[in-house]
Amino acid sequence: MKRWILAAALCIGLGLVLMLAGCMGRREQGEAEGTAESRTESVAESAAESQAESMPRSAAESIAESAAIGGAEQEDGLQEETESSPMEKTENGPIEGTEEESMNLETAYTADTPIEDVINDPVFGDYGRLIFPVDGWYYSGDTLGELSLTWYNNIDPDKTVEIVNYLREQAVAGETVFYDIYTDEEKAADPEKEDTGLFFFRGDEGARFAVCNAGGGFAYVGAMQDSFPHALELSKRGYNAFALIYRPGAQTACEDLARAISFIFENADELGVDTDCYSLWGGSAGGRMAAWLGSYGPAAFGGDELPRPGAVIMQYTGHTDYTENDPPTFACVGERDGIASWRTMQSRIESLSALGIPTEFHHYPGLSHGFGLGTGTVAEGWLDQAVDFWEEQM
Repeated sequence: MKRWILAAALCIGLGLVLMLAGCMGRREQGEAEGTAESRTESVAESAAESQAESMPRSAAESIAESAAIGGAEQEDGLQEETESSPMEKTENGPIEGTEEESMNLETAYTADTPIEDVINDPVFGDYGRLIFPVDGWYYSGDTLGELSLTWYNNIDPDKTVEIVNYLREQAVAGETVFYDIYTDEEKAADPEKEDTGLFFFRGDEGARFAVCNAGGGFAYVGAMQDSFPHALELSKRGYNAFALIYRPGAQTACEDLARAISFIFENADELGVDTDCYSLWGGSAGGRMAAWLGSYGPAAFGGDELPRPGAVIMQYTGHTDYTENDPPTFACVGERDGIASWRTMQSRIESLSALGIPTEFHHYPGLSHGFGLGTGTVAEGWLDQAVDFWEEQM
């Protein structure tokens, strides 16, 4: 059985290299040469090399094993508040400025808006750079309508425009749409933590919350396709949804998710969220994150001693690890996914079901990897089914 898994993983890894090479072909030849091999290798290596001594052995082994056989997707507890606590640091009021600037603030983004204009929009302050992948190598396209993300399909330009306009409108209105999860001191000690945080898509006051985790091979965060759309749709249904921007690497990504959950629990009153039966969502590498935190809990990854999620919602991931204490799990994947086998996902779901854990599984004919909300595809509407599943656990 182990030999079969390793063989399958090698095939999947080859598929990733071919897919990555195709994406690179769209870049200038000079940029593409000399980077493919090093970046592809770093995807698996970043997950394999990061191990936390304080982490339970079972969880550590799971991440190391996933890094070895799941390379195709390879994609510290909350401290007491200080003077530079994230909650204090990120508060902002209504944007004010000159008459010309005020007119610009009222102008909505369109599909023709340059991506750089969004990143550098003063309404977003320093966090505008986190709306799209920090490493520009992983996306292409000059405008919102042209956005393309490595390893993703079925990107909906209308949804991209809707998301950035939502964030902008909230920021202009004085709402805090981004929260740091680490203090200034922590980021100074570890500069990579500068590129982390939570984008907040508000639902009803006092409603339950979800944390959405995008994939990206643990090399980058494909939020515009794999977490922002989900968070926005959940907020429309009344739930408070957060989209996590995390550091590369499986271990550090899980640590950031654990920290984010701890941050939300610590500041639940100010955020206006109910922490009971929260849910974790994720696609591809983000699905692994949601599953690992569901299996082992936030404390296993340096977070606080907190309840596990009430439900895990995962998309297109070859994650196989599970425990008898896993939370109820919803999963969906396309049958033509060349990165995450739908049969692998089905096998894991069946194993959970055999343990008496509530599950739901959907696989869609003809659909490839990274379909996000699945708008205009056979998967369209899956998010409503996932919400229904979550609500059944409440």
